[in-house]
Amino acid sequence: MEYRTLGKTGLTVSRMGFGGIPIQRIDREGTRELMHLLKEAGVNYIDTARGYTVSEEYLGYGLEGIREHFVLATKSMARTAEAMAADIETSLKNLRTDYIDLYQLHNPSLAQLEQVMAPGGALEALLDAREAGKIRHIGLTAHSAQVFAKALELDWVETVMFPYNIVENQGADLVRQCAEKNVGFIAMKPLAGGAIEDAEIAMRFLAADPGVTVAIPGMASPEELRQNLAAFSRTEPLSPEELARCQAIRDSLGTQFCRRCNYCAPCTQGISIPNVFLFEGYLSRYGLADWARGRYNAMEKTASDCIGCGACETRCPYHLPIREMMRSAAEKFGK
Repeated sequence: MEYRTLGKTGLTVSRMGFGGIPIQRIDREGTRELMHLLKEAGVNYIDTARGYTVSEEYLGYGLEGIREHFVLATKSMARTAEAMAADIETSLKNLRTDYIDLYQLHNPSLAQLEQVMAPGGALEALLDAREAGKIRHIGLTAHSAQVFAKALELDWVETVMFPYNIVENQGADLVRQCAEKNVGFIAMKPLAGGAIEDAEIAMRFLAADPGVTVAIPGMASPEELRQNLAAFSRTEPLSPEELARCQAIRDSLGTQFCRRCNYCAPCTQGISIPNVFLFEGYLSRYGLADWARGRYNAMEKTASDCIGCGACETRCPYHLPIREMMRSAAEKFGK
């Protein structure tokens, strides 16, 4: 296993980490088995979130007795100091730990980021928790390149997590800037939410990229762990044959793949178009239908509210047939 320093945090992390979303598919004992296998393999970075239902709780159970071997990261969508303080306490309880190595602000918009940093915003609670030793470092996760760029201007942001894979490379220049600014870069969605079926080449793509500090594939079985470890053990540049495999994947996904760059916004009807496609991916690929439906149904406006005006399509840099894709999503979710 190769290790890197996670930016200005100074933490030493394995270049392949563990993404905690699929934990929701298994149980507490299965999680414990996976945690012990991670320890044996030298994987020491674990990512989860308050929003991943039972993930924090199962991980807390699975890490009992071996917690000190891991760099533990979680995140919250709280935007106020009061809500963030409460979430930090819940995370500590669920994870059965006295401290969390990295606590991240979960996917804020630019407007929410301003709210977070204003008086009474979530940043106050994060700084207080760090001062108290409850958390040790502060990061941010994003799906928007604009938010990623803004995060790199903020001195309190020690790490950034962003989708980065064979087909989602809209943040490539920002990834390079992370290294220049000593900000740890955490690559999420290495399989593009499951759209990339060739996991081996997806892991190789990230392992060969020196800008990736740590990648966090989601895993729910020992076999998935073994496959990812095998692919990530090779960090040499991609061969011509591997580059061709990457291009074939880009070509096959073509115009039907949302990269969640958010250039389509604002929707005239107030629909969060990238989130529609994000939850559709979880519904179709991750085996998390109930979780995906719950998140989708909680949206103020869903795909069925699309009036087909086409304004979003004029702004999409990837020329996606968004109206057609929205109709498909509405059919899948039934609303």
